[in-house]
Amino acid sequence: MNRADFRALFDTPGPVVLPVIHVVDTARTLANIDVLACEGARGCFLINHDFDVETFLPIIRAVRQARPDLWMGVNFLAITGRDAFPVLARLQGEGCRIDAYWADDARIDETRDAQPEAEAIAAARDGWRGLYTGGVAFKKQRPVREEDVPRAARTATGWMDMVCTSGTATGVEAEDAKIAAFRDAIGDTALALASGITPENAHRYRQVDCFMVATGINYTGNFYDIDPARLRRLLDAAATLGD
Repeated sequence: MNRADFRALFDTPGPVVLPVIHVVDTARTLANIDVLACEGARGCFLINHDFDVETFLPIIRAVRQARPDLWMGVNFLAITGRDAFPVLARLQGEGCRIDAYWADDARIDETRDAQPEAEAIAAARDGWRGLYTGGVAFKKQRPVREEDVPRAARTATGWMDMVCTSGTATGVEAEDAKIAAFRDAIGDTALALASGITPENAHRYRQVDCFMVATGINYTGNFYDIDPARLRRLLDAAATLGD
């Protein structure tokens, strides 16, 4: 997806801020959604750090029923699109719309031309309508050598709507050189960043189109709940970064 088209989906000239909610239960998730909506965030991602997908699905259904107009993506922790897309298609068939899927690992192999795993993921996507973003040179996945990052990023553009990368771990800032390498390699394809973003460092990531953020906007020491003041500061910072 072209980065201008992605930003236009959310009617923002700067990076789109999509809070990532670490789900505990339906009530707490809805409370966090109310916070982000009140502050003006345009959507969110839900992720299941503490339980399996089968436990997660009833919460997703309940959240969608309670917030039918919310732009909502999901991440099934450590599950690629190959296994996630059929589940999303089933939810879609039930009338439970999921707007995006974020996979920690898009299974891009920068050492070869053929991409059999990415191809299998693409085949599994048939039947689900939504935006797909996958991790490339991403935290907690197979390491990618610095000199191979541009090829990994460039290859990824053929297999997903928006390329996603991160720092070396949760809450760790991505190096400026890495983001620059991604931007140069992927051209005008949308780029998401999913670690280490804060209101204080957002200005460094003007080249990024989507801030997927949790710890940078949560209350200090709290893995689960959004601090409205920190979210407000990040939204304000992002709004100044339009090209």
